[in-house]
Amino acid sequence: MSTPESQPPSEDAASVSKKAAKKEAAKQEKLRRRHEQEALAAATRSLAVDDEQDPLAANYGDVPLNEIQSKTVEDVRRWTEVGALTNTLENRSVLIRGRAQTIRAVGKNMAFVVVRERGFTVQCVATVQPDTVSRQTVKYVAGLSRESIIDIEGVVSVPSVEIKGTTQQVEVQVRKVYCVSKAAVLPINIEDAARSDAEIEKALQAGEKLVRVNQDTRLNNRVLDLRTPANQGIFRIQSQVGNIFRQFLLSEDFFEIHTPKLIAGSSEGGAAVFRLDYKGQPACLAQSPQLHKQMAICGDFGRVFEIGGVYRAEDSYTHRHLCEFIGLDVEMEIKSHYSEVMDIVGRLFVTIFDTLNKTCEKELEAVGRQYPFEPLKYLPETLRLTFEEGIQMLKDAGVEVDPMGDLNTEVERKLGQLVLEKYGTEFYILHRYPLAVRPFYTMPCHDNHAYSNSFDVFIRGEEIISGAQRVHVPELLAERAQACGIELKTISTYIDAFRYGAPPHGGFGVGLERVVMLFCGLNNIRKTSLFPRDPLRIAP
Repeated sequence: MSTPESQPPSEDAASVSKKAAKKEAAKQEKLRRRHEQEALAAATRSLAVDDEQDPLAANYGDVPLNEIQSKTVEDVRRWTEVGALTNTLENRSVLIRGRAQTIRAVGKNMAFVVVRERGFTVQCVATVQPDTVSRQTVKYVAGLSRESIIDIEGVVSVPSVEIKGTTQQVEVQVRKVYCVSKAAVLPINIEDAARSDAEIEKALQAGEKLVRVNQDTRLNNRVLDLRTPANQGIFRIQSQVGNIFRQFLLSEDFFEIHTPKLIAGSSEGGAAVFRLDYKGQPACLAQSPQLHKQMAICGDFGRVFEIGGVYRAEDSYTHRHLCEFIGLDVEMEIKSHYSEVMDIVGRLFVTIFDTLNKTCEKELEAVGRQYPFEPLKYLPETLRLTFEEGIQMLKDAGVEVDPMGDLNTEVERKLGQLVLEKYGTEFYILHRYPLAVRPFYTMPCHDNHAYSNSFDVFIRGEEIISGAQRVHVPELLAERAQACGIELKTISTYIDAFRYGAPPHGGFGVGLERVVMLFCGLNNIRKTSLFPRDPLRIAP
């Protein structure tokens, strides 16, 4: 018979033990932080005592609030950006502001602080000097908390050896240093958040252990995570994509509109909408600007585009879906054939890719250091394949697919691989989709109503664009809406817009975050969304 001591603990006991261990770990972490804060406070008090006896006390210290409340008008030309610090400024006095990225004391007479501003870094050296830098100054620098915002006034010097770990190959010899905003104890370290998987694995093989910051931790502390070089690069690239998109379309005689995001009914069909009460009336957030950008065409705007929020209430937990994203939308009159829309798509995206490769070299390099990727392969003239041709390529490769069904993610990737092998491109257009898998407002093909005048566009085997010629005949539009289960009364104003004469037209919608994700070869769309909104996340 087993004694009580020899019996395994019950599930309840194990659970209690696990909770107790977790509670104890949390307690120890809280205690550690309190000790750090007390130590910092003690150092500050000690420094204050020293300052009373330091004749150079005016050359360092925390900037009081009233000094940063725009009390005086400063000449902005006095300031030098960290990225502008080069050997051409040798022996020149400069004033810089940035974050204290790393701090290292070397005895009592010298301390180093790496200052970061907008992704650029420079090493600053505080060395005891008569009449300029006291021991208390060095002590103050050594006691700065990481990520605090500091001002440094000093002289630029050019060291004889390469400086590793900073972008600028000069040093600033500190004369004055002030803390503008003191950072608390960091929940994550920027250095940890900036490491690549390859760096972590290499250290592991060498018997070292580096901290890996997981995605949820990053997103919970997004303000800190955004400070990494890779994220600085990602969102500057994203800004450029929006800018190129706008400038290209303006040059093609499009103009920008802004459509409502509060609408009376679904704009895409189906039930994946965010419903809300609008002053006692049922309403929802727009799944796209589709209906209103078409109405703008009916208002004789000719060619329009929009950059704005799009809302999808889908319970999608994939690497490429969000509940809120930035849509890049286009709508235009068609003179004779929906290929006119595909012409715009092809030239627009080749322009985006060419411009990013030319103007964002540093940003792409910063992204690649943490998330290595191969440059996107694309053709000067964008490849177009019909849906039937794509299906045939899959069948020839032994992939069984429904010839009249939609393509799932796995099949899209396989087709992307086949296209790359045969045509040498990772960017292409697939058109003439089956009508049954497209939205109600899609125009059927003239020669076969089982197909439609529609297209999808792919990057690295993943869909980034859906587009089509739209139905502009009210009777056919009503028929198609009913067939898709949409109540006509919810889109009556939309259908009525076509009763007063509507030109043939078409357009497309692009997800900004998805474009950047795939161009940079990233594995998750949350990396390219500033503050992601998915089924599980609505903060920060």
